[in-house]
Formats: sequence, C-alpha cells, structure tokens
Amino acid sequence: MKTNPIFHSLSLALISTLALSPDTATSQELPLNMPIIQTKYTADPAPYVHDGVVYLFTTHDEEGAEGFLMKDWLLYTSTDMVNWQDHGAVASLRDFKWYKGNNGAWAEQVIERNGKWYMYCPIHGNGIGVLVADSPYGPYKDPLGKPLVWQREHWDDIDPTVWIDDDGQAYMYWGNPNVYYVKLNEDMISYSGDIVKLPKIKDYQEGPWLWSRRNERGEKKWYLAFASTCCPEGIGYAMSDAPTGPWEYKGHIMNHTISTRGNHPGIVDYKGRSYCFGLNYDIFRLETSRHAEQRSVAAAEMHYNPDGTIQELPYFLKCTLRQLEPFNPFRRVEAETMAWGYGLRTTRENPSGPWNPTPFVTDIDEGEHLLVRGVDFGKGATSITVACAAHLHGGRIEIHIDALDGRLLGTVSIPNTSDQFHEFTTQLKRAKGVHDLYFVFQGNEQQRRNLFNFDWWKME
Repeated sequence: MKTNPIFHSLSLALISTLALSPDTATSQELPLNMPIIQTKYTADPAPYVHDGVVYLFTTHDEEGAEGFLMKDWLLYTSTDMVNWQDHGAVASLRDFKWYKGNNGAWAEQVIERNGKWYMYCPIHGNGIGVLVADSPYGPYKDPLGKPLVWQREHWDDIDPTVWIDDDGQAYMYWGNPNVYYVKLNEDMISYSGDIVKLPKIKDYQEGPWLWSRRNERGEKKWYLAFASTCCPEGIGYAMSDAPTGPWEYKGHIMNHTISTRGNHPGIVDYKGRSYCFGLNYDIFRLETSRHAEQRSVAAAEMHYNPDGTIQELPYFLKCTLRQLEPFNPFRRVEAETMAWGYGLRTTRENPSGPWNPTPFVTDIDEGEHLLVRGVDFGKGATSITVACAAHLHGGRIEIHIDALDGRLLGTVSIPNTSDQFHEFTTQLKRAKGVHDLYFVFQGNEQQRRNLFNFDWWKME
C-alpha cells in the first residue's frame, strides 16, 4: 500500500484538510470523508453495537490482488466513530475444516445472543457457514462442521445478514442475484421451515442488510438495504410492515456511482445517530487510476424522514463524520488505534520475537504519520511513553498537535532494540484541551525505510 512520491504527496495534501481547531475537534464537520481504515484493504462492512462500542467486522482484500482474493475476516472497534482500533484477523477460512480452498472469505455478519457471538460466513460456491465465539475477538469455532445453508443448484448463497427481532425471532437473509430468507432457531446455528425465495426487489443485486425501527409516529418498519444493480453499484433499500415482507422498493441510500463500482451496506444506530457503512476504492485511487479489487470501508451519518424513509446520501467523500467523544490519552493506547495511517501497515508478526497478542504498526517509513483525532489533553500532559522495536538503526517520533507541521510537543528517539519491544519516555511541552495528535516518523542517515515497529503509547 506504499505509493510513489506524487501520490503520497497528494494523500498528505488531502488529509491535511482533516486537521481541526482545538476548540471544535469533537464536533466540527470535516471537509473530506476518506475511508475510515487505511492500513489494510477492507470491504463488506458489518458493524454491530454492543455495550457502547461499535464492532466493525470486515472482509479483507489481499494486497496486490487484481480480482477477489479474500482469506480472513477482520475486526475494528471505536467509541467515537473516527478513531478505530485494529484487532487483526479474528477468523479465517481455516476455521472451516470442511472447506479446502484458499480463497472465498466473502461478506460476513456477526451478531451477539445470550453471551455468544455468531459469525455468518459465505464461502463462495460452498454455501454459508457459521462460527461461534464467547467474545467478539474470538477464537471462533465451527459448531456444525458443515454449511448452515447450501443450495447446491446455484451460487446464490452469499452475503448473509441476521437480525433478531423484538419478539426474539431471528431471521437470516442473503443472496445474489436473488434474495432468500429463513427463520433461525434460538440456538442461532439451525433454522426452522423452508428457505423462502422472495419476489425480485427492484434494483436489488446483493449484500442485503436487515433491521427494524419505529418512525416518529411509533409505527414499526422493517428495512432491507442492499447493493443496487451492478455495475456500478449503489446502496438501495426496501421497506416492509413485517420482517418477511412483502418488500416495497424505496429508492437509494446512496446512488450508483463509478467511484464505488461495488458496494455493501451496513446500518447501525449509535449514540443517538444513525450510520451507513459502505465501501469504495478511494484509498487505492491514491495510488493508481487502474481498477483492481482493493477496496476500503467508509461511513457516513444517515438520516430518516418522519415516516421512516431514508434521506439519500451523497457520495462518501461529500458526507461528514462527527467525532462523538474526545479521545483519552491517559491510558495504554494501542498504536493501531488511529483516524488516519495511510502508508502504514499493522501486523502481529514480530520478525525476531514472539507472535504479538495484539497487532502493532509496522512498515514505518520516513515522513509518514499516524493521526489520532480529538485527543483531550485536559489540563496538560507532561510526558509520553511509547513501546517500539527497531531491527537496525531506528529513528524518531515527533509529536505534533493540530497539523502535521503544528506545534511540536516532544520527540522520542528509538534506537536499535534487536526487534524486542522496549519502552521509551520523553517529556512533553504542555498542551491543554482538545487537539488532533500527529505521530510523525523520521529516519536518519543510515535508515529511511522500515524504521521501527510501534506497539502502544501512553501519556501522563
């Protein structure tokens, strides 16, 4: 995901518009809404809200692939909608022992019930499987040893979505180009009754997303959002007075646009706001104008009309995201928590050390940076400790606020550590209130690429 200097300079110019003034960092509307994940290529967002946290499960486009090459499922979390922590791959095709292929980890959805987390996974051409875990972070295990659904006469069985209604009945919808549903049993790993194929919904292509809510008149409505007819795909939706239909096409949440080509919606309510997640190629477009399946997840705030219909959104870049709460720096913060980190990567693979329990930031080159938005310094931080590991000559971390070239609070030097993580502390010039925080990475005469790995940081 590295770029040539021209595109790298372009990305920095674009992202510099994200800087917010200190007194409005948690509420100002942004002039640019780039994808929320930049360190990997992600697609098919499946957000889920639980105990005050947004759990964002995604698929993963392997870097460098031209077509779809997808082997695992990733997890990100946030409590403010702009800073996202990378938890790495929480499940993969290897968790389905009955599947012998090495590609096909398509659009999943995860839902919690009675303390268990259920991940519904399409494996293209082999039906829909289900994995179960005691935690959203896994480990996920296959309780069936076979697909939950597999209609062998066709390849329609992709893109499952699951919703548990107020009466406790769970439904699973799925399908491309046709849409199907079943009623899941309370165990969430079996179903009752027949698979029902719905009449064609106008503009439906794939990627259904099921949910329900009440409009301002108190009327309960059910919704089915979907990727609208390819290509390019938009995000359409239909509404119903029952979870099983009939479904009435209502139009677009986001219209067809060549900027997306494909799409896949995920809809949640969080902290009094509604959000539509989707995907596009905007990160890949910072590198090249050619097409490849190298997608990125984006999000935008979504609004309902009084009757429950949805106001159409412009394209993601023209939408806005507000930070919902200030970011607390006075705790251990995993370095893979960021609002922006283009050019960086995250991994658990430490070349000379043990497999890390959490991801860390790697592939750090001179001049790259990591942005954490809306950091609340309170009455002022006096020091920062970072955990880093350097294989060769190391480098340094410059700590700026409000802009890439904003006020310099301090610099941390990272020497050779033989790939072992060590803690380094430096004093900070006092900054009060809320600021955007930039970790700017610098090398030296001996080394300008792959400077060091960055595990976590904490201010005091």
